[in-house]
Order: sequence, then structure tokens, then C-alpha cells
Amino acid sequence: MIATNVKYRYTDREKSWLAFNERVLQEAADTTVPLLERLRFLGIFSNNLDEFFRVRYAAIRRMNFNGEGGKKLESGITARDLLKEITDIVIRLQNESFRILEGIEKELEKEGIYILNETEINQDQQIFVKDFFLHVVSPDLITIILNDLSEFPMLRDALGYLAVKLVMGTTHKDTNEKDVRYALIEIPKTINRFVELPSNDGKKYIILLDDVIRYNLGSIFSIFEYESITAHMIKVTRDSELDFDTDLHKSFVEKISSGVRDRREGEIVRFVYDESMDADMLQFFIDRVEIEAIDSIIPGGRYHNRRDYMSFPALERFDLIYPKNIPLPVPGLSFEGSILEQINKKDFMIYTPFQSFSYLVRFLREAALDPKVVSIKITLYRLAKNSQIISSLINAAKNDKKVVVQIELQARFDEASNIYYSELMQSEGIQLIFGVRGLKVHSKICVIERLEGKKVKRYGFISTGNFNESTSKVYTDVTLMTSHSKILKDVTKVFDFLEVNYRVHRYKHLLVSPHYTRSKFNKLIEREIKNAKLGIPSFIRLKMNSLSDIKLIDRLYEASNAGVKIQLIIRGICSLIPGVPGMSENIEAISVVDRFLEHSRIYIFSNGGKPDVFISSADFMTRNLDERVEVTCPIYDEDIKNELMETFEIGWKGNIKARYHTEDLRNFYREVNGVDFQSQKEIYNYFKNKLNQ
Repeated sequence: MIATNVKYRYTDREKSWLAFNERVLQEAADTTVPLLERLRFLGIFSNNLDEFFRVRYAAIRRMNFNGEGGKKLESGITARDLLKEITDIVIRLQNESFRILEGIEKELEKEGIYILNETEINQDQQIFVKDFFLHVVSPDLITIILNDLSEFPMLRDALGYLAVKLVMGTTHKDTNEKDVRYALIEIPKTINRFVELPSNDGKKYIILLDDVIRYNLGSIFSIFEYESITAHMIKVTRDSELDFDTDLHKSFVEKISSGVRDRREGEIVRFVYDESMDADMLQFFIDRVEIEAIDSIIPGGRYHNRRDYMSFPALERFDLIYPKNIPLPVPGLSFEGSILEQINKKDFMIYTPFQSFSYLVRFLREAALDPKVVSIKITLYRLAKNSQIISSLINAAKNDKKVVVQIELQARFDEASNIYYSELMQSEGIQLIFGVRGLKVHSKICVIERLEGKKVKRYGFISTGNFNESTSKVYTDVTLMTSHSKILKDVTKVFDFLEVNYRVHRYKHLLVSPHYTRSKFNKLIEREIKNAKLGIPSFIRLKMNSLSDIKLIDRLYEASNAGVKIQLIIRGICSLIPGVPGMSENIEAISVVDRFLEHSRIYIFSNGGKPDVFISSADFMTRNLDERVEVTCPIYDEDIKNELMETFEIGWKGNIKARYHTEDLRNFYREVNGVDFQSQKEIYNYFKNKLNQ
């Protein structure tokens, strides 16, 4: 049966991603969210948008420049038209974010918190601002006079700038108009952008660093005889694609390092400016920055780089932030005694941040000290700033264990950090693997070998998320801790493949990309289709970050038409269009955006009443299936299976933070029928109740 009431079979992935970021913006507007957290959601929205322009918008822009602007994408739109639509959507969302910020600031004032600009501070605060500028800001300030430069300075992607216009007391001899000088002030990243002002009335006052600088413009430009001076914020976003040096004499680390440095000079793909800027001043900067007509030139407000709001201070107002989340212990898994001995008896699942990530660190700490442990192998993608994982691995190496680490140097925006850690580990005698040519290693796996009697026993863990103590506090992820010999034998084969890339292994239990994951998922979907046609109960339940692979979407459409009931919890991109008669009427899809970032990948297939359950590092995206090394792991322990199916059900029942995926990307909330049900709170309560059973 062919669908007739839908324009296209797929939603464009870029517009779907922008719809996800609009859901983040909805959290900033949600009055049930604590007030300071709403401000931080605005920061997340802005940070997401910056990354979108660096990566996705830049990729579409390259297509257009390569002569493919008229080529239709899988969603039916051309690259050229998509660039325009993206810009229109972004301007709408930016305007909405300004409206939300204005509302939040009014609510903050009701709570005795005031964000002031340089014209609103009292005499005592003026003295403080002058002194703060003199002793803290001025030593770090970079100011460039532009008119006399032969070459315009390169604007850096991560920074905000104050564009300054000085109208001089002199007159230009040719035009008889006042001379004008332009300057750039780089807003320092080394200083907290939110400066708390002195107060004697019990209220809290904040001024942005931008306005501290604005207040002191006279001091900065005191050597110039000007009649007026104005400053407006601008920022650019650059293409983040890494271009690799082809010099065969350079190491992979050197090439990545060089690519990261060159990224700073990537093409500008977005220019954001204060829309109150004079037209001649705006034109001056557009001309000097050399922005192409196709690029996104976006009018903004007085302040940019609003991602900094993610770090807005709590100001000791704990009533205006989320209550502290205390990770729960895992029933039956104790920090007392040997973690390895406990895992030897039974598999365990850690569901962060509801449960404690510390079990993974404890596992590695024990392995580092245990005289019987002979080796540790682990894959690393994104790491915490002060990583306990790295500390544990170095500890193991110092205790004469063989430590093998696959660290992905191409983890986007974490390249510099991973290069630093790789050099640190190498200096401590840890063996490093730098991946597979042409493939990113996105797997989340670890295996240790322990000599027990005359035999080697393996222990390990497989996860949906990074081994990162920082993100584990805010990302929902599941990790299987196991001593299952057959699963861990397959994990060892993955490491063998990483070390010797030409040897492709057969895996009896794991689904490993790029060789076997797609074909296995196709078989699992096909089995559900056959069962549905035979009248056997069938369903597919998938939880992931993004669904954009057209081939698997087509298979899900086929399953829907065969009568398979499909439930999808997709946080971000969803190119599948659910609920369309003749195409996807048996598919429902929701997105949950709440306090924690939904990051776990959980895949459940009915299998005629004996469900197959998997956890995975891979989404249903082409890059995860065909262009990366990913690991999907079956769950054999019945208790863990039930926990994953039950937590999926809780997520599916959510009616407070769940929005429907639809063709028109409207982001309307699931209707509340009866009792309010906030799935993240209920999952926490689910695990809390298990402690009492």
C-alpha cells in the first residue's frame, strides 16, 4: 500500500535536528523548570546551534559550493533551498530565544536577581567595575585598531567580539564627513562572563563581562580624540571539518593536531551581529570578514555566545536549580569487597545518572591493583577534564599490567583533549591504538584478563555512552558489567580487529559495525514481519538518539505495513514520518527532553513472545552502521532484560516531557490523560523501589 497524504517519505535530517533544538528551547520556556535551569537550557540551545552550524550547515554549504546546490536530498529538498530554510528557521528560533530570555530576566527580578548593563549600575558598583576592569580584565584584553591594517584579523570561532566604532573630531577631506575608526575587542575566555556586583540591599546583581568592557571604553581608547563611541557584539561560526595533511612522513597524531589548528581558519558559515548596529558599521565588517552571499548572516541581540549561560552562577539560590541528584547503588553490587568476584557470579547493569558511574571506576581501580590481572583493554572516545578512567589505567600500567587503549583522536571537538591524554598515556607505557583507517571507533567496551589457576578469565563492560565521569551525571546511559565468557571473547575479537585491521572476525554474539550490524538489524526486523504475517504477536521498540538511515527506515515502514507495532523513543533527529496511512500507521514516535540528556540506545524485538534485547553504541544512522566501529550487545540475563523493557515502558508512558515526532515538526506535547507522568523521575523511583525489594 502506498501512502498518498504525505509529501515526502522522509523528514529532512537538518530540519529535524533544528526541531530537536526547539525542544530544548521549550525547556527554557517551561515555567515548571527551576528558573536558573531555564537560563541554562538557553545556554544549551545556543551551544547546540553553534555546533549545528559548524558541522551540519557547513556540510550542506560545501555541497552547494561543489556544484550540487540543485541536487535533491533524500528528503526531497535541494541543498540550496535547504540553506535558505535553515536560516529562516534559525532566525525564528533566535527571536523566540530572545523573548524567552526577556521573560526569564523578569522572573529573576521577582526573585531579587538583577542582570544589569553598564548604564544601570549605581555609584558603588561603578567603582567596583572600574577596579575589576583595571586589575582583572585589562591585563587579558586584546584590542585591535582596524583601519590601518593591511589584513583583517582572523575572527576565532569560539570567541565573542565587541566591534567598536569611534566617530572622530576630524573631518575627511574628500567627503566632508566625520572620520571614523573601527576596532575589535576580543572578550576574554579566561574570565567568568558573569560578574557579581557588590550589593547592600540583600539582592543579587550580575553584570556581563561584555558590559564591564563597554563601561570602560573611554579608558581603553583614551589616546583617541573621538566625539562618540559605540560597541556592538559580533561572532562568527566556522566550518569544523578537519582537513588532513597527506604528508606520509607525519604521524597520525601530528596530522590530527595540524587539522585542529587549521580548523581555526575554516570557512565562515555564520555571522551573527547586534541588529542595532549602524548600517555603515555592519557593512564595514561584512566586507572585511568576506562573508559569501550564501552564508548565514543572522541579526541578533545585544549579547551573543549565550552558550555561556550553561555556567550561570547558582548565587546560593538552591531553590532555583534542580535538586541534587544522588546516584543510587545497584542492588546486589557492593563497593565493599571485590567487584570482580561479584560480577563473576552475576551480570549487573548500571543505568546512569540514576545509578552510580563509580562502579566502572571501582572496577578499573581493582583491576589495576589485582596481582592476578594481566591485561586491560578499553576504547575511549570522550573523556572528563580530570579523568579518573585515565588515572586508573596509568595506575594499572605502573603495576606492570599490559594496558591497551584505543583512543579516538577524531572525536569531534575533543581532538585536542584526546591528543593530550594519548601523549600522557604513552609516556606511562600504555599501548595505544589509533583506530582504523577511514573509520571512527565509537564502541564503548572494556575487557580485562585475569589469571585464575591455570586459566585466563575475562571480565568487562559494554556501554551505550562514554566512559566519562562528567557526562555520566547528566547523560542517561546503560552499561552491562559481565563475565560472560562468550560475549567477552567477541569483545576481544573487536580489539584484535582494531590492532590488525585487515583481519575481519566472525562474531557469535556481538553486532559489530561496519561489518554485521546492518544485516543483523535487517534480519531482526524481517523476523517480526514474518511473525506478524503469521498472526504471531510482534513488536519493535527502539530507543536511540537519532534515526536517519533511509534503508532501515524503509524496513520499518515495511514492518508497519505488515502489522508490526513499532514504538520509537528518538531524542534528536527522526527522519521517519510516523502515523501515515499506507506507510507508517503502526509506528508511533516520541522525543523526551528533560533534565538529563537521553543518550542510551536500547533495542527490543518481540521474537514471538521471547524478546531479544540489545544495548548499543550505535544509532540507526548511516555513519554508525557503515562508517564506524560500533558494538551492539545482546542481553542474556533475564533480570537485566526485564529492567530494560520496564524502563522503556516507563519512558514510553511519559506525558510531561514527551513530544510527538510529526511530519510538520510541530513539537506538540503528548496529551496528559489522567495522572502526570514524568518519565525520568519515574525511572529514578523505579530503581529506588528496587532497593527496598
